[in-house]
Amino acid sequence: MMMWSNFFLQEEDRRRGAASRRRAHKSGRMTPEQEGKIKLALLLTSVGATLAVLAVGTEFWVELNTYRDNGSAVCDAAHLGLWKMCTKRLWQADMPAGRDTCGPAELPGEANCTYFKFFTTGENARIFQRTTKKEVNVAAAVIAVLGLVVMALGCLCIIMVLSKGAEFLLRVGAVCFGLSGLLLLVSLEVFRHSVHALLQRVSPEPPPAPALTYEYSWSLGCGVGAGLVLILGGGCFLLLTLPPWPWGSLCPKSGPRAT
Repeated sequence: MMMWSNFFLQEEDRRRGAASRRRAHKSGRMTPEQEGKIKLALLLTSVGATLAVLAVGTEFWVELNTYRDNGSAVCDAAHLGLWKMCTKRLWQADMPAGRDTCGPAELPGEANCTYFKFFTTGENARIFQRTTKKEVNVAAAVIAVLGLVVMALGCLCIIMVLSKGAEFLLRVGAVCFGLSGLLLLVSLEVFRHSVHALLQRVSPEPPPAPALTYEYSWSLGCGVGAGLVLILGGGCFLLLTLPPWPWGSLCPKSGPRAT
């Protein structure tokens, strides 16, 4: 008798759940379970969006460092991003012991920050007697901005899904988030090529260009993390658009055992 009563209880719960899903579908509303999953995925993508805005808005993508053995009490370093660069004169006494190059650029010193002129007048920037390749720098910035715009469209689609019940926009939002993450990663790769182009374009005019080393900084790390998280979030939204029956057959629910 206990076994049959458990069977009928499970069957009744299944019918009630199916009926509630049908009513939600007919009324254009999502079930609380679907809404909770979408909110969790939106929380994941909001982390990626925060990292993306932080990366694009800051200028610590790469640090350029001169060598310390210049016979002076100061040395020069610079850090730059998509929009501007900052050159700094640092004190040799503040450098970490055992470091051959000037830096890190976060150390206190005399800073001079300027926005790149190729966004306004079309002129290349000069950094340590080296010239930027403006076409590559502009391409990296434009791709990053496109990534942010597509990411904003994805956020708008998910907000419409949660507020208006427009479930057809869930797939659109998934594509937008995945595309925005891909665009950010492409922007990082284009920026990497701009750094290599800068190091090779040495000016022949005096004074001679100093020897430089470079290292990528935390802003670029935020960009990499943002791209990966946004692609992962887009994949999560895409999974939520799939029909539930394949997953239900792979992961059947187990009811209480009869004793």
